[in-house]
Amino acid sequence: MSGYPTINFLKDAPIVGVIGGSGLYKLDNLTIEQTIDIDTPWGKPSSPITIASLETPNGPVSVAFISRHSSSHSIPPSSVPARANIAALKHIGVKAIVAFSAVGSLREEVRPGDLIVPNQIIDRTKGIRPSTFFDGSMVAHAMFGEPVDVQLSKFILPHIQSAIDSFENHINPSDKPLLHNDKTLIVMEGPQFSTRAESNMYRGFGGDIINMSSIPEAKLAREAELSYALVCTSTDYDAWRTGEAPVTVEEVMKTLHTNAALSKHVTASILGAVHEAVASGKVLTTAAGAMKYSLVTGQEHVSDEEKYKLRFILPDYFTTEKPAAK
Repeated sequence: MSGYPTINFLKDAPIVGVIGGSGLYKLDNLTIEQTIDIDTPWGKPSSPITIASLETPNGPVSVAFISRHSSSHSIPPSSVPARANIAALKHIGVKAIVAFSAVGSLREEVRPGDLIVPNQIIDRTKGIRPSTFFDGSMVAHAMFGEPVDVQLSKFILPHIQSAIDSFENHINPSDKPLLHNDKTLIVMEGPQFSTRAESNMYRGFGGDIINMSSIPEAKLAREAELSYALVCTSTDYDAWRTGEAPVTVEEVMKTLHTNAALSKHVTASILGAVHEAVASGKVLTTAAGAMKYSLVTGQEHVSDEEKYKLRFILPDYFTTEKPAAK
């Protein structure tokens, strides 16, 4: 009997993970060190984990990258293996995730091309996506009042702004993308875009931007005790603007292609600072230990198989060794 196999890294183990969304399928502006093909108790992640090296003023650091929809964008929103993605990153030692996503704008002031760091989420998915690691005998209720890590989100804001200001290839240097924060993200099921009525309803809910991917990702990150922040790129005005055609895939991809270089520049620019903040413990005070008092069921009422499965993501709470084969 034993625990899970250890991961052998060519260099330092990464403590910061990146989940790339539509338009960000690889970190080709970083040095790729190795690729890890990992299995989790919840299946395989949506892509192999790429371990990349990033040069910083304090020397090179490692980051881990997963492409949410696969590197070929062949996984639709409802089928993204979010549990495997989050579990894999946690298991290899990641402590904080910066997730990137394309979003539609529900507000006039959030223009296509702008960047947004949301602080709230409204879940409008339909319950068909597995959204918890605790779907067996171990009952757990994670706190989710702040659906993203407030400390991490606030920390990355000035670094994103600095990256926007230092980018040398803006399409229109006199009208640079704006950075918005304290916005509410609507997460819809998809894969179809919104009707005009739905888009206006979401505006009435208080939504500012909309995507199809951040739930259950954010919920699972909380259950795995990972700091989680979102960096979103607005691609369109969804469907709420009367007198204009609703959003199309062509419009979304055109904006993503136009802003691809900026997105990669922002990614590379902020990760070094995030690594230092995580390594020093500045942004982990709310994520670490978040599940300690959320586990309701006594472990004596839970099978060894289930406890061993949960050990993959929460080894501080579940120490059961691998059960012998029956």
